[in-house]
Amino acid sequence: MLLVQQLISGLMIGGIYVMVAVAFTLTIGMLNFLNFTIPALFMLAGMVAWGLTTVGIHWAIALLGGVATATIASLIVERFTYRYMRVRYGDATEHALPLVSSLGFLIVFEHLVLIVLGSEIQRFPNPFSSADFYIGGLIIGIPQLASLVLALLIVWGLSTMLKRSRVGRALRSIAENPDASTLMGVNVNFIVPVVFIITGLMAGIAGMLFTLNYAAVNAYMGDEVAAKAIAGMVIGGLGNIWGAIAGGLIVGVTEVLAIHFFGADIVKIPIWGLLLVLLIIRPSGLFGHTAIGKGKF
Repeated sequence: MLLVQQLISGLMIGGIYVMVAVAFTLTIGMLNFLNFTIPALFMLAGMVAWGLTTVGIHWAIALLGGVATATIASLIVERFTYRYMRVRYGDATEHALPLVSSLGFLIVFEHLVLIVLGSEIQRFPNPFSSADFYIGGLIIGIPQLASLVLALLIVWGLSTMLKRSRVGRALRSIAENPDASTLMGVNVNFIVPVVFIITGLMAGIAGMLFTLNYAAVNAYMGDEVAAKAIAGMVIGGLGNIWGAIAGGLIVGVTEVLAIHFFGADIVKIPIWGLLLVLLIIRPSGLFGHTAIGKGKF
């Protein structure tokens, strides 16, 4: 029974990793660079929400404000990474410059928060601290369950949008070949920001759910979660949305089981050990493709 409880807990935390992993997957799959700003977007959602509650704003409105801040920050990154580099140097997906500039934004955002809000762990008012229900002796937290269900619903909706909508087809055409899609009439300067809006929303909602679940925020909260989400993305397969779901859930379960059997001190070893073993056996991941940007969505 205890082992089943740990598996349930792993799936719950895995829901947050799923959303962050999908945010990474979108930029690496469609624009072919790893967006290092995502941990900062995750953190901004939680820290801004906490900051708003300190001035008397209701927690729900504060959380929405945090998600909005993450989305706006993501658009700022788009303006000065992908778009600026593409205008100045041609197809930005051929350069490491967007990756490096996104890393710069990560550092800038984190240190701005450190200056304004400090580095201490802050408590967030949690209205769902005792919202649990029991099934046959198993404890299921409503916020954790909501996180998992919401993550899966959002990813399902995103996948449906990419396959069936006009915007989705334009996004997939950019993933295949940005130059050819431009020649076919796709407005890259309009479509690419959509990727960053979705990325900001995914990272912001994940940060919101993390804040609700753990009722604690700090300026570095995104770094650890993002590292595990990247591991999940690689395990599932680079550029594959459903692979990111599987990888995020696998990482969540692996983390909880590692803590249960071996303690929290060595939790990184099973996660990254699993990643290394999988890369040796299957370098493309569980559901990945050998070519980034080709037919993943």
